[in-house]
Amino acid sequence: MNWISSVVRPKIRGIWRKRETPDNLWVKCPESGQMVYYKDLEANQFVMPGSNFHMKMTAGDRFKSFFDDGRYLPIAVPEVPVDPLKFRDERRYTDRLRDAREETGLQDAVTVGEGTLDELPVVAAVQDFRFMGGSLGMAAGEAVVTGMLRAIEKKTPFVIFAASGGARMQEGMLSLMQMPRTTVAVQMLRKARLPYVVVLTHPTTGGVTASYAMLGDVHIAEPGALIGFAGPRVIEQTIREQLPEGFQRAEYLLAHGMVDMVVHRHNLRSTLSRICRLLMKQPQRAKREIVAAEVVQNQIAQGEPAMAALPAPIKTGIGKPIEVKASSAVNSATSMANALSGVAAAAVKAVTPTADSNRNKPNKPS
Repeated sequence: MNWISSVVRPKIRGIWRKRETPDNLWVKCPESGQMVYYKDLEANQFVMPGSNFHMKMTAGDRFKSFFDDGRYLPIAVPEVPVDPLKFRDERRYTDRLRDAREETGLQDAVTVGEGTLDELPVVAAVQDFRFMGGSLGMAAGEAVVTGMLRAIEKKTPFVIFAASGGARMQEGMLSLMQMPRTTVAVQMLRKARLPYVVVLTHPTTGGVTASYAMLGDVHIAEPGALIGFAGPRVIEQTIREQLPEGFQRAEYLLAHGMVDMVVHRHNLRSTLSRICRLLMKQPQRAKREIVAAEVVQNQIAQGEPAMAALPAPIKTGIGKPIEVKASSAVNSATSMANALSGVAAAAVKAVTPTADSNRNKPNKPS
C-alpha cells in the first residue's frame, strides 16, 4: 500500500464524512417544543427561556447553584447491604444498580454536602431523579439521616431538594422502613431547634411525600412541580371522577395550603438564604452591610487616618475584623448610603455628626 492510498484517500473521505453530534447538544422543551442549546439552558439554571418550564437538575448542578461559589464538601454516607432480598424481575437488582451508577456517577439517589449559603453554614441533600427515579431505598434513607445528623452536629440548617417516584420496590419492606427512620431524624432536628427546609421539585411522589418531604418547617415548591402520593391517573381510576385542572401541581397545592410558597428557580437561592437566616435568628445580609457602613462612617468621622475595620462575617470562623483601606471604606460607605431609601439614609447620616454641626447647634433654654 503506497502513501496515496494510506494518507490522501482517508483525508479526502473525511471531508464529506458527517461529524458525530452529541445527544444532549440541543434540549427540547416538554411544554412548548422549543429547542434550546444545552449551554444556554445550563446558564439559565435549566429553565426553558420561553415557557419557564423547570427541567430536572442533577445533584452536582443543584449543589453548584445552591452553595456559595458552587463550592461544597461531600459528606460520606455509611455503606448499606446491597440487594439483601436477592431481588430479580426482568433483570437482577444488582445489574440495575450497576447501570444506574455507571450512567449517573452516583452511589445512590441521594447526595449530601455541606457548605455556605450567603456565608451561613448549611447542610443540604439532593435527590437525583436520574438514579432509578430518585427512589427511596436503604442507601437513600441512610444518606438523608446522615445529612440531618450532620446538621445537628454542626448546628446548621438542613435543606433537602426532593425528587422521587417513591419507595424502591426492589428492597421491599426495607425501603418502607426508611420512612419512619427519616421521620425520627426530623424529630431530632426539631428537638435541636434547627431549621428544616424542603424544596419540592418535579416530581415528588410516593413514600417520600408520605415521610420527610412533608415534615419540613417550610415547604417550597418549584413552579409546575407534580407533588402527591399517588399519581393523578391512579386517583382518577380509583374514584372514577375527573380531577380538576392542575391537580397535584405546585400552584394548586399552594392555593389549598399544602405548600408555603412557589418560588422560581432564579429566586430560589435568595429565598432559602432569607428563610435560613430568619429561622437561625441571624441578621439578613443587607442589614449587616448597613451596620458595617455605619461603623465605617463613625470611624472616619472620628478621624481615624489610615485603616477602618468592618465587622467579621457571622459564623464564618473568622475571629479578626477585616481591615480595609480608608479610601475603599469611604467608597463602600458612600455607595451603601446612596442605595438606601430616604429613611435609612437619614439614619446613616444621623449616626455621623460632625464637629461643626455640634458647634453651630443652638443651646436649649434651661
